[in-house]
Amino acid sequence: MQYFEQQGDCLICRTKGEMLQLTPWGQDSIRVQAALVQEVQDTRFALLDATPAQAVQIQIQENCATLCCGKLTARIDVQGWSKTARITFFNQKGEMLLRETSDGNALVLKARKFEPHLGGDYALTVTFEGQDDEHLYGMGQYQEECLDWKGCTLELAHRNSQASVPFVMSSKGYGFLWHNPAIGSVSFGKNRTTWHAESTKQMDYWVTAGDTPADISLNYAKATGFAPMMPEYGLGFWQCKLRYWNQEQLLQVAREYKKRGLPIDVIVCDFFHWPRMGDYRFDPEFFPDPAAMVKELKEMGIELMVSVWPQVAHTSENYQEMLHKGLLVRAEYGEQIGMRFVEDSMFFDATNPRARQYVWEKCKKNYYDYGIKIFWLDEAEPEYGTYDFKNYRYQIGSNQQIGNIYPQMFSRCFYDGMIEAGQENPVNLVRCAWAGSQRYGALVWSGDIMSRWEDFRRQVCAGLSMGIAGVPWWTTDIGGFHEGNPEKEEFRELLIRWFQWGCYCPVMRLHGDRRPGEKVYRKDGTETLFSGSDNEVWSFGEQAYPILKKYMLRREEMRDYVRGLMQQAHESGKPLLRAMFYEFPADPVCQDMKDQYMFGEKYLVAPVMQPGARSRSVYFPTGTVWKNVDTGEVVQGGQRIEVDAPLERIPVFERV
Repeated sequence: MQYFEQQGDCLICRTKGEMLQLTPWGQDSIRVQAALVQEVQDTRFALLDATPAQAVQIQIQENCATLCCGKLTARIDVQGWSKTARITFFNQKGEMLLRETSDGNALVLKARKFEPHLGGDYALTVTFEGQDDEHLYGMGQYQEECLDWKGCTLELAHRNSQASVPFVMSSKGYGFLWHNPAIGSVSFGKNRTTWHAESTKQMDYWVTAGDTPADISLNYAKATGFAPMMPEYGLGFWQCKLRYWNQEQLLQVAREYKKRGLPIDVIVCDFFHWPRMGDYRFDPEFFPDPAAMVKELKEMGIELMVSVWPQVAHTSENYQEMLHKGLLVRAEYGEQIGMRFVEDSMFFDATNPRARQYVWEKCKKNYYDYGIKIFWLDEAEPEYGTYDFKNYRYQIGSNQQIGNIYPQMFSRCFYDGMIEAGQENPVNLVRCAWAGSQRYGALVWSGDIMSRWEDFRRQVCAGLSMGIAGVPWWTTDIGGFHEGNPEKEEFRELLIRWFQWGCYCPVMRLHGDRRPGEKVYRKDGTETLFSGSDNEVWSFGEQAYPILKKYMLRREEMRDYVRGLMQQAHESGKPLLRAMFYEFPADPVCQDMKDQYMFGEKYLVAPVMQPGARSRSVYFPTGTVWKNVDTGEVVQGGQRIEVDAPLERIPVFERV
């Protein structure tokens, strides 16, 4: 029986109606695809064209074949009672990195199980052996106080504040991309890792090997795309609130920042500045002269960022045209409604090139042509009112089968339009991402989180995990989004600690829906969407203001350093927020350290994330020397010490 064949650099195995194909896909990397009773398809949901690989070696024997690509070798064994093809991956030292589960002989198990939907495609389950001493990182953004996902189960689906980016980095020295945008799950169990897609046509994943985490990041960025260089206005401070609801209010805040001599790069015009969702333009009653507003801001050296939602209200001036041209997401059953916030709406279909072109042309005319060069792409998951993933369909397939690609395509809509308009390095704020989003200038923020200490701690983990998953541009609502009250001392302490940490994030952005809210009325007396309370740095009391000002000025002092980190991310795929294991992979103490991190290679940052804390324990890796940036104290590595952290500072140490 002949199981194997070679087609160019591809190794193909055919057993029991399944086609299994291994393809070199960049340096030290292999793409693995499988299909049942059909040929595999070259779908490019996240992967780009493969960069040239090292000399590829394929060896074929009767029941075994290997494909070697640089530091990564894949071996297929046809074995067991059922003659099942089983894949094992090795590094250049011959050490096993990853192996599919066996058939269990009499158990007749399947490592690649295609379960048919009668009359349709397949549910797919793929399993790999668990390894006790393995640590697993990345996977995007989940609202968990967790960095090492070993022993955890994660939903492969997007929600408000959850961005599923299915790339995992192993302490064993490999990276793994589940190249499938289907709704599903992954379980990193003790005995096995199980990937599951609820509906799909084929199996598709990508594996890379690297001697260091930085090697793996580079290979992954080459495979899925590098983030564009961050524009200069991304290096400083961004001011935002829910919401500046009229033109003069927004300008007054900008003028006050300049009057106080506070450095500010961006100010934000949040949602419902439009007449109706999906009109994609300013409401002239509240923003009578957008061109003049943008002009004055630019004269102050401030860029304006404007919120764009993908929802189109049934009452929008564009709804009927978009409906009949097939530019909207379709519900499988019931009313054509995706969300009910303020009024009924449906999302535009970002997977449809015609829909992307339509939305961009509206935004170009009504925003970009005024000089607005940054967009806030909110609701990008998209945020279906009930998250009933089975009930929606896009141009390229059902939501259940391809839905996780939506935020990537939403970012692409604006990135492509801005590139076509001649802008270099577009970067837009977006509330969700998937694999490959980084190449479309996605600056992800962590969604509508609560203003609580536990949420603060979760964001530190989320930012580290997102960077490992290949999305270096990341930020958070400083102070949290929901329920913070500037008049309450307990919130002021949280805001200060969050702000201090925000200084050492890729983008430093103050935002939130502060309490109590403010009702907003039109000239005719009808009520429109509310606004939150004040959220400027002078809004949190006399004690807080000098502390916040100090960290704004510190961020400005670090501008050259931050620019250098942005350049590294753009060129090498390295995240700015680096878990301790990333910079110190040989130090076992750093393997699951989730409460301190490296901001680039220079600064060790230890946020204060407990109420009332005025000191905290900090670990200094072996073989290093550090200097406290505030006190000048020098600390030798290889020890853990208790560091003072009065309210006016958090522990930050510069590597000597």
